Amino acid sequence: MTEPQELSGAIPDSTSQLQVPSPRKGQTRLTELFFGAEGLRSGWGFVLYLAMVLALFMTARWLSPALHRLAGTVWLYLAQEIVVVICAVFPAVAMSRIESRSVGVYGLPARGAFGKMFVWGVVWGFVALSLLLVALRGSHAFYFGSPGVHGIKAVKFALFWALMFLLVGFFEEFLFRGYALFTLRRGIGFWPAALALSALFGLVHLGNQGESWRGALAAGLIGLFFCFTVLRTGNLWFAVGLHASWDWAESYFYGVPDSGTMVQGHLLNASFHGPAWLTGGTVGPEGSVLVFVVIGILFAAFQATHPAKSGTSAAEAI
Repeated sequence: MTEPQELSGAIPDSTSQLQVPSPRKGQTRLTELFFGAEGLRSGWGFVLYLAMVLALFMTARWLSPALHRLAGTVWLYLAQEIVVVICAVFPAVAMSRIESRSVGVYGLPARGAFGKMFVWGVVWGFVALSLLLVALRGSHAFYFGSPGVHGIKAVKFALFWALMFLLVGFFEEFLFRGYALFTLRRGIGFWPAALALSALFGLVHLGNQGESWRGALAAGLIGLFFCFTVLRTGNLWFAVGLHASWDWAESYFYGVPDSGTMVQGHLLNASFHGPAWLTGGTVGPEGSVLVFVVIGILFAAFQATHPAKSGTSAAEAI
């Protein structure tokens, strides 16, 4: 299926039209309550999507004992992540049928899948996380350490965690910056939607064990950066690549805490020395004050390499 032209660049000012049948007599007000010029109103679309996501999450939790046989193994993490990806994506597929749109308009078009933008996202993610750790090393707060796994074991763990964090990138990016961002943008505008979803993204991170307010704030700001990349590229592929690469480099390659979590089989045995405001404490480098400098660099670098196209409104060119 050919994707709509709106996927070829930055997010357009209008979205696909949904043909709404003429209401019967006496049903005009009810129809107008739910449908506008672009079809199902954005608020109702968001509520319906969220309701389906929550219903699937509750169903998954009810069925979770079936996964307990994997308890104590890394495969449990992979199984759980596959389930949550389904919980985020399946409702969007259902909404695409309701709204008569291609599911690709919600941020993950088949055209360009794992292509140039995704690869560049992977590069940016690894470089950005490395830059943060190099800065911490320069301040004598971080030491890279020596390898903890070797040979074929290191390769197996590298591939496993690459797949795992690719699923994490898919889940978190699509849930917060896929259907939700596309739909809320139609109703309240891009930046209000981006700010609201990024704030929610940061608050959700407070539920992670070992998280701090600095880490949650950093998560919210990096979420806003991901929204910015969607605005400039028209899809989520760069954001998914960066998200997955950052987490892989942080958790596996350098072996440091990610929002308070350490993974099994990480490559390096790194260590931190210094105050929590500098090292990030239990949160890891995402809780360091230096992460805000790196996020600022990401915004500036992406603005320089992906400037707004001519014809873009002033509000969306920021």
